[in-house]
Amino acid sequence: MTDWDTEAKLLLKAELARRGISYKVLVSKLAAVGVTETEGAIANKISRGKFSMAFFLQCMNAIGVTDVSVSVVS
Repeated sequence: MTDWDTEAKLLLKAELARRGISYKVLVSKLAAVGVTETEGAIANKISRGKFSMAFFLQCMNAIGVTDVSVSVVS
């Protein structure tokens, strides 16, 4: 059975890692697109894997991701 929270977390973390973006930098990039989050709040959301699709899309937009490949093996 697939753990969807873990899959979401790994996908977001992978995109951040590909670009060498820390949570601290993500806070700044999110602020630039009008999203206010603290570094601690971001760390908690991502570590739990419990975040909305809206938050995921905000992060992708903030770090300049235009295409995301989703491939989950169940």
